[in-house]
Amino acid sequence: MRRRFFVDAFHGHAASMAGEVAHHLARVLRAEPGQLYELSDGKAVWLARVERAGRDAVDFALVEQLPAQGSPLHVTLLLAIVKFDRFEWALEKATELGVSEIVPLAAARSEKGLIAASAKRAQRWQKILLESAQQSRRLAPPVLCPAVRPAEAFAATRAQQTVSLLLSESAQAPPLRAVLEGKSSSAAAFAIGPEGGWTEAELSAARASGFVEASLGQNILRTETAVAAALAILNYALGE
Repeated sequence: MRRRFFVDAFHGHAASMAGEVAHHLARVLRAEPGQLYELSDGKAVWLARVERAGRDAVDFALVEQLPAQGSPLHVTLLLAIVKFDRFEWALEKATELGVSEIVPLAAARSEKGLIAASAKRAQRWQKILLESAQQSRRLAPPVLCPAVRPAEAFAATRAQQTVSLLLSESAQAPPLRAVLEGKSSSAAAFAIGPEGGWTEAELSAARASGFVEASLGQNILRTETAVAAALAILNYALGE
């Protein structure tokens, strides 16, 4: 299966790639003139032939337009900031599972040092999303939003016509399967908290913005495990 890469735009029947991605393609993967790759600008996908592979730029000729298959389900993941190795694993898997938008949450029980350092990690996170989207052959990588407080993120989804869900450790929270049963929507928002759990103030803000609590069972899951499990269930219930 041919590898897919992203470009900023197509220009007539040509495209070009520069910077770190071009360097990786030319020097690490040793791209040569005549080799074929898939290119996406986020809207269209083309089969393209390498015309020139330089140290910091690769030029392509477009050969054939391919079907561009985007997901019909727009999922916004509201994800509390946790230890960066786990957070980044969650970003990678969320991308593979088709998330459209990711909002890092500076939750009350997220470590303050991690919140303070999160802005400096944004570039690395963007790279993870890009590489994961290319690997999973998506049309485009997810949008990464700036980190915000949970109440602000919850309120931002209030005006949207979405299925809004919040993972909860409460014994009274119904199973996610039951919450999703019979629902139909082209958009969903999913909030997953820190390993210390949501505060009462955050739960109140979520409820006020129309979020429904749901549970993944009696076991306490790490944040990154909850991300993969919850998104898989959501895709099964609402996706293709």
